[in-house]
Order: sequence, then C-alpha cells, then structure tokens
Amino acid sequence: MSTKNQTKINQLLQKQPSGTVMLSSWLTSQGYSPDLQKRYRKSGWLESIGSGAMKRTGDIIAYTGALYALQQQKGLSIHIGGKSALNYLGKSQYLNFSSETAVLFGLSNEKLPTWFSNYPWGVEIQFHNTSFLPSDLGMVTLELGTYSLQISGPARAMMECLFLIPENQELTESFELMESLSNLRPQTVQTLLENCTSIKVKRLFLFLAEEAKHLWFTQLDLSKIALGTGKRAMVKSGAYIPKYQITVPKSWKTDDEIEL
Repeated sequence: MSTKNQTKINQLLQKQPSGTVMLSSWLTSQGYSPDLQKRYRKSGWLESIGSGAMKRTGDIIAYTGALYALQQQKGLSIHIGGKSALNYLGKSQYLNFSSETAVLFGLSNEKLPTWFSNYPWGVEIQFHNTSFLPSDLGMVTLELGTYSLQISGPARAMMECLFLIPENQELTESFELMESLSNLRPQTVQTLLENCTSIKVKRLFLFLAEEAKHLWFTQLDLSKIALGTGKRAMVKSGAYIPKYQITVPKSWKTDDEIEL
C-alpha cells in the first residue's frame, strides 16, 4: 500500500471513535472510494460486518456503536427509547429490566439496514416504526466513552412505553415506571404532550402522572392538550375513568371511577 493511502487510513482511524461502525456510503462521501475501502480490508485495516458496513479489524462493537453510524453518518432518527432508554438514564433501578433486549424507535419511513438486523449483537433488537412524536423532541445525549448517542429523555421514553401498550408493554409495569419519574420538567412534558398525535398515549400519561401525584403534573396546562373523543379500553374489563375516558385494571379503581 502506498504511503499516501497509509496516511489516509491513519487519519480515518484517528478521527473515527473506537467501537463504532463505518458505513461504506459515508466513507465514500469522505473521499475513501469503494476501491480504496476494498484495499483497506485486504490489508487488514478494516473488516466487513455486512454489506455496506465496516469496523476496525479486531474492534469489539455493540449495537450502540452501530446506532452511532446510523445517526451520525446516515442522519437517521433511529434511537434507543422506551424501557431501554429509561434503563440507561437510571430510571428503572427498582424494576427488573432485561439488558438482553434493546428497544429502538424510528420514524415510520425508516428501517434498520440488513447488516444491522443480521449482526450478532448479543441482545434482542426490538424495533418500532412510529411518528406519534416529532423526532427531535424530548431527546437527550448519552455519553458512551468514545462516542455519544441521541436517546429518548425520560418523558419521551415513558410515552414510548405507553405507545407499546398492550402488545409490547405491560400496563402495570408502566405505572411503576411513571412512579419513578418524579423530577420531569413540566415544560418538556407540556411540549411533548401538545405535539403527541396518539390519544391513547396522552390520556394514559396524564392519568398515570395524576395517580402518581407528581408535583410537575399540577404545573401542566391541560387545556392545551387535545385528548380527542370516545372511549379507549386498555384492558378487556376493568375500571372506567370518566376524566380520561379510559378503562384500566380494576385494582386501580377509586371512588371517582366506575367498575365495568
């Protein structure tokens, strides 16, 4: 390999955080042609992890290092959300969450690349497409040593959990999660609720927050949050909550609620 090519690969490896994936399309845009990438692999500098994706030879990568590439190199909104985000943010210390499952969210028109889906990350990837929240709201930066990711902040992550009810998330566990969120910022919650398009999520979120008696709930302006019309049943039979027009487990019934 020529000295010029050796210098280029050294510059790349110095700039690229360890533990992250490099997309072939991104490398091409940075001046590393497909032919040059092929030579780097042949020379043992880079190693393919699937069509269109590479890593440093010998580098150990986690799914978070792949998400880094999707966010930073491809500009996708795919991110860690729901229970996984709450786990990273330390909001699930009292619940038994499996670290063997990674809950990811992306917009309705986004999908995981084949190389991402096929690579043995050592965790089960649960990917959900939805646009019930704008992609840029309620996100926070997670520092992971050599690189950082955008993940759901606690309020957005809670709403993502509620979005997955009942097929992929238990309602009772969601209440336990809400109880742990005593320090949410009212303005962040207000903005998310005003921009949320899921009636189910908004009603459940407000009901659980009120039941948990969080101080930040009292600072919300409910008149600006559209809750739609018609009833929403979260369980087949239970207690009807007139204020939010939802049906919840009978064990949650209070004097103001109606048992069905």
